Amino acid sequence: MRVLVIDTALDACTAAVFEDGRALGVRTELMARGHSERLGGFVRDAVAEAGGGFQSLDRIGVTVGPGSFTGLRVGLAFAQGLGAALDLPVVGISTLEALARSKEVQSSDLGVLAAIDARRGQIYFQSFHGDRADAPPEALDVDEACRRFLKPRSFSWSLVGSGAPLIAEALSRHWPETNPRSAKDEPFSSEALTSLIRNPTVEALAALTAAHDPATHPPTPLYLRAPDATPPTRLPGQARPAAVGA
Repeated sequence: MRVLVIDTALDACTAAVFEDGRALGVRTELMARGHSERLGGFVRDAVAEAGGGFQSLDRIGVTVGPGSFTGLRVGLAFAQGLGAALDLPVVGISTLEALARSKEVQSSDLGVLAAIDARRGQIYFQSFHGDRADAPPEALDVDEACRRFLKPRSFSWSLVGSGAPLIAEALSRHWPETNPRSAKDEPFSSEALTSLIRNPTVEALAALTAAHDPATHPPTPLYLRAPDATPPTRLPGQARPAAVGA
């Protein structure tokens, strides 16, 4: 199966073509803004490098969140438009699941905590064991996530995502004697946070695109909290309402 994957959910813009787990064309760049200006060119170049043209694709995968409100909509709109034009199924991929899939776990007993910095003291959070999620994704206060999922002296988790440093800092605040660890293989050590996976790998995105059923994983945005932006209370040029008691 040949798949095109698109990811604009976080601070990277990625387009890649894979066939049966093998990368044929990859374009990715770290960026906090400007996904809409770069994505079309990235898709064009990745497909051209892969050869065979757009008609050789079997399906499209796109990250649906959680993540940046604007970035998500850029990737989703592009993927859905391209899928409609090519009459191809489009698979929605959870950003948290893709992050967890990006981590190589050495032991089957070691879980993966995927955490994305949601700002305002919160993280988007989900835990996994193997290919199975333990619970639905949530938006949690960092301290609450630590209290619910992490216990001192019994770390059996590996961290991925931009929210991991927030969790490590909270752990050092709650249990300073247990964090950070010095061993390089400890999930909360300074070495582990330095090499932290902050964006899903193209390999993980391609594997999930090929594995998931488009019928059960539609390209629908996954928002875990309301957007920060609010609609205007008056139209342009409209006078402000008079103050009460004026």
